[in-house]
Amino acid sequence: MIVVSNTSPIFYLSTIGQLDLLGQLYNEIVIPKAVFNEITHVGNTDASAKAVPTTAWIKIQTATDQEFISTLRTELDAGEAEAIALAVELNAGRVLMDERLGRAIAMRLGLEVTGVLGILTAAKRNDLISEVKPLLDALVEQVGFWIDRQLYTEVLQVVGESA
Repeated sequence: MIVVSNTSPIFYLSTIGQLDLLGQLYNEIVIPKAVFNEITHVGNTDASAKAVPTTAWIKIQTATDQEFISTLRTELDAGEAEAIALAVELNAGRVLMDERLGRAIAMRLGLEVTGVLGILTAAKRNDLISEVKPLLDALVEQVGFWIDRQLYTEVLQVVGESA
């Protein structure tokens, strides 16, 4: 299955030291050039900026449908637009994205979308991590990830943990 990622899941997971979960879950991730550029822009000192250029299972590919990208750019940033366009071009089985509008547009186009919460849930179900709660807390504390209290509780219930 081809999996295309936007910037946010890579950034979030690398910041909390869990980037390898993507490789373990999906074997290979494809990112468009715009996402690579967002992650590695000059002066970026985030963990993702150091990890992505040297991670063998992250492949960079250019989205080619510039007209479609331009249409998407009327509502989305470059990384989101190119990730969605590339996912459509590659007939990807999944796109990794957290931004609400980008997710809605991707789903409207028939793409399967998973965000960082879904990634952590899948990691727990596949016994790649023992607990989701400490990682959720790290996302909130280290990254400033915003999660509604009810959703936080629901995610933990789904994986058999308590808030």
